[in-house]
Amino acid sequence: MEILFYLGLCLVAVVLLTILRQDRQELAVMLSMVVGIIILTRLSGRLAELISAFRYLATQAQISQVYLETIFKVMGVAYLAGFGGQICRDAGEGALGLKLELAGKIIILFFALPVMVAILEMVLRIF
Repeated sequence: MEILFYLGLCLVAVVLLTILRQDRQELAVMLSMVVGIIILTRLSGRLAELISAFRYLATQAQISQVYLETIFKVMGVAYLAGFGGQICRDAGEGALGLKLELAGKIIILFFALPVMVAILEMVLRIF
């Protein structure tokens, strides 16, 4: 059960973070980032498998790879903006975290624009 590794890692990190935040806030932030990076790095293999499965399903359903790539980009930006925003909040910079998440949302809208235009064009052709 892989989740037990992540649970154990996070529980140990929480104990250490609780101790570090009292005296060494900067080390606590760095530890939080390192634990997050370890988790993301260990999950990258699973993520690659998911992407392959989605590509296969999209091919079978005859969905354009452009749309699938857009979905992957949107998901990546959403997760990274959320992860970065949480790190900013952990460092006591909540306002900066909100700005990072706002930037992520705007980038997501930018990535989604071609898909929205294609859907609108399709709807207009139907009418």
